[in-house]
Amino acid sequence: MDKVKTLDIAKFLPHRAPFLMVDRVLSIDDEHVATSFDIKSDCIFVNDTIFSEIGMVENAAQTCSSIVGKSYFEDDDLEGEGTKLIGFISAIKKVVVHSCPSIGKTIVSKAVLKSRFDTEQYSMCTLECTIHEADKELLSCEMNLFIQEMK
Repeated sequence: MDKVKTLDIAKFLPHRAPFLMVDRVLSIDDEHVATSFDIKSDCIFVNDTIFSEIGMVENAAQTCSSIVGKSYFEDDDLEGEGTKLIGFISAIKKVVVHSCPSIGKTIVSKAVLKSRFDTEQYSMCTLECTIHEADKELLSCEMNLFIQEMK
């Protein structure tokens, strides 16, 4: 079985319910990631059965952070026990929202690392992300993230 498909993403992101906006990592390497998220009625970013724009931006940020975040963990650490991370969006360079999905839908987010700067204390990176529902593009964005290991 593919190790990525069995990962509990909640063990690798600092987010917890109700702010965890990624359910599954579909694929990941040092420059790309794909995730999925099921839109449920109790999601904090659902308004009148629609997953909001800000919810999609948060989903994109959590998806993007997993590319750089994975480098802080050992390859065989499938439980996320090796480290704890914090991170935040430092800038949104552009965002285009075409449509918002409704509850019951599953979105797939794909991100690509454009640049990365590492110091001993933190990582800063620029990423591009798109979110789709079936074959329909819902959002595209470019953002900067700041990621730091908690020691």
